[in-house]
Amino acid sequence: MKRNVELSEISDGRLYTANDMVKADCFDCQGCSACCHGMGTSIVLDPMDIWRLQRGIGLDFAALMEKYIELNVVDGMILPNLKLAGQTEACAFLNAEGRCRVHEFRPGICRLFPLGRYYEEEGFKYFLQIYECKKENRGKVKIKKWLGIPNLSAYEKYIADWHRFLLDCEAGIQTLDEENTRILNLYVLKMFYQTAYESEEFYGEFYERLQQVKNALGI
Repeated sequence: MKRNVELSEISDGRLYTANDMVKADCFDCQGCSACCHGMGTSIVLDPMDIWRLQRGIGLDFAALMEKYIELNVVDGMILPNLKLAGQTEACAFLNAEGRCRVHEFRPGICRLFPLGRYYEEEGFKYFLQIYECKKENRGKVKIKKWLGIPNLSAYEKYIADWHRFLLDCEAGIQTLDEENTRILNLYVLKMFYQTAYESEEFYGEFYERLQQVKNALGI
């Protein structure tokens, strides 16, 4: 999801790599869960997020849609996001104590918070959102440790490639009428989200699908 703001308005003005230290550690949050309420449709899910959730809680895409996720338009593309519920707009994965029931396989944006990604031509850098986390006196932590993602270099490449693919799709939509835009969106949803991944190793199957879709769309 693009944010049309200056980096200086929302961050400390620095860009970081995964090996840098940053003041993001909320010390296990102790059930604060403020960042799990009132986020609207902003927790957009990429294909790996869905793959993790399906493997973690044993539900297919259709079952996730019944309670935990929903579809919305993001920069012209129809993509899933976490569903918020109730008067407090709480994430559907929160328990009564304000703890995440899927913390081990939580989505990438949840792992990232309160960091953000600043995309560049050759990938992206991280930045610290200074107004988002309600926790005071956060500790310093290495970004790589904060994310807790195995084989982080492969994950970062995947995120950058997925971002570029969505940009290509968004550019293509500008040349399509309403019906063909709908067809493109349904195709992307089916190929990357609705059709379950058979392999236990995500990246290989994802890139096979990505090449297939690029060939089909001519991008």
